[in-house]
Amino acid sequence: MKQLSKNGMFALMLRGVSLASIVAVGSAWTISAQAAPMTEALVQSYASAMKSAANSKNINKVAQLVSDDALISLSRKGKTTSLDKAAYLQLLQRSWNDTSNYRYDITIDNIVTTGAQAKANVTTNESWIKDGNNVSFITNSRVTLTSTTGNAVLLRAVSQVTID
Repeated sequence: MKQLSKNGMFALMLRGVSLASIVAVGSAWTISAQAAPMTEALVQSYASAMKSAANSKNINKVAQLVSDDALISLSRKGKTTSLDKAAYLQLLQRSWNDTSNYRYDITIDNIVTTGAQAKANVTTNESWIKDGNNVSFITNSRVTLTSTTGNAVLLRAVSQVTID
């Protein structure tokens, strides 16, 4: 077995560090390419897109604004229900089918962004006519939005629903 001199060991370490540096830089580039940084502008764009999609009753557009991994928790009068993306979209579609004159508005504030996610307070006001009666839902939520494709999508929502 051949012994390495101090210079040979140093050269070997340098080669190892160089390779490790290349791998680390390559890994960092791959990670940043997958997870776009979240901004307040993306959060506001999400709100505009959701308002447009809901008011036009475009379930496919709403689906694009909700992560496949979404979990939505709705509470009203002490009862809580948790919905995944599919259940949320079914509930929304059923509501649209059973009503007329559907209107949706959304406001977002207290936005905190970190990396590829944002947490924010969201208030939605939904109103419609069902069986000749005006119905209004106000929902106050703390949401987590995520950005993996350069657009914000809903990942988590903890919501309190009030019916007027």
